[in-house]
Amino acid sequence: MQVPPFSLSQQISDLGQDLEEAVLNVLRSGQYIGGPQIKAFEDSFAASVGCRHAVGCNSGTDALILALRALGIGAGDEVITCSFSFFATAEAISAVGATPVFVDVDPATYLIDLDQIESAITTATKALMPVHLFGRPVDMSRLMAIAETHNLKVVEDCAQATGAQWNGQPVGSFGDVGCFSFFPTKNLGAAGDGGAATSNDDSLTQTMRELAVHGMPKRYLHTALGYNSRLDAIQAAVLNVKLPKLKGWIERRTAIAERYRTHLTDLPGLTLPNPQEGHSWNQFVVRIGSCPTGQPLCNARCSPSATSASHGLPESCCRDWLKQTLMERGVNTIIYYPIPIHRQPAYADLGLEQGSLPVTEQLCSQVLSLPIFPELEQEQQQTVIDTVTQLLERSRPTPLPVAGGQERMVA
Repeated sequence: MQVPPFSLSQQISDLGQDLEEAVLNVLRSGQYIGGPQIKAFEDSFAASVGCRHAVGCNSGTDALILALRALGIGAGDEVITCSFSFFATAEAISAVGATPVFVDVDPATYLIDLDQIESAITTATKALMPVHLFGRPVDMSRLMAIAETHNLKVVEDCAQATGAQWNGQPVGSFGDVGCFSFFPTKNLGAAGDGGAATSNDDSLTQTMRELAVHGMPKRYLHTALGYNSRLDAIQAAVLNVKLPKLKGWIERRTAIAERYRTHLTDLPGLTLPNPQEGHSWNQFVVRIGSCPTGQPLCNARCSPSATSASHGLPESCCRDWLKQTLMERGVNTIIYYPIPIHRQPAYADLGLEQGSLPVTEQLCSQVLSLPIFPELEQEQQQTVIDTVTQLLERSRPTPLPVAGGQERMVA
């Protein structure tokens, strides 16, 4: 059996007729830019996030850029965020002329370490950009308190966390702006690129709307240099079909995550993600530790990773061995992320040397995302569970009987 890390085939089959009708209605209408599908989605999505406004745009990356621009953040400013994220988190900060300032992440949650934020604040700091990574929400109560104390703006990167909540409140509704991606693999995915920015600020929302259409408050009047970043009507139509299904999909993701946690406990070398209320489980990310001394998980068949060595990261050979061996046995996984942002060649000029963010660097050498999506069949998940268990159980010390009925452990 082949188990994909993610698949849309069953979802498309389940929603096929509704999706086809929605898309054909847009095509027949001739209203491909703007129109009722866009308004319907923006209104519904804003309500689902608990905000007054949502601005549809071309991508989650553009949502971040629009938010930063609308907040007046630019050259000479600093934005504090984390390096353990997709590149777009920092790229958006740089795109508006500001500088990303990275702090390390918490080793238990993989999220920005709130204890390190205040020491990174300078006179140039203008905003915080927390990343709700893999669907896990940042402690927004604490983060907003830090922002208020230091008079900082907050842009939430919710690209992987649509539907996640902190203390019962949806992410994207805490900060000045919440930024979402509708890339097809997200909890709420379009049929291509798409994104949205949410806010409760009327003026800020209007600025983002104008920037998304070439800085144009009314036709052919341009008051700022903006972007062409509109959400297509066809994508909005697809999202309108899918949005009512989101809650149920997250419930299925949560059940899949709990089943993994139940059946993969206590395996040698494997660290499972901790559960958390409000987690939307866009990914189920485990950690693969280094080989135990004298008893490698891979029976000494792994070899040093060229990726780790070339980017100054801790050795990732055991994780890479597990990923490769799982693939050979039909279980396909993904690494989010093999190289942290601060070690990417594009950010070499920041001068962040090897070991500057030790937890982030260690995670990038150990993390592996197991298959998770709402339509993952129980048989498929059982294949993942059985295969991972078979590969890692071999490194468990074996009890041998000794005189007196006692057992001793041998490697």
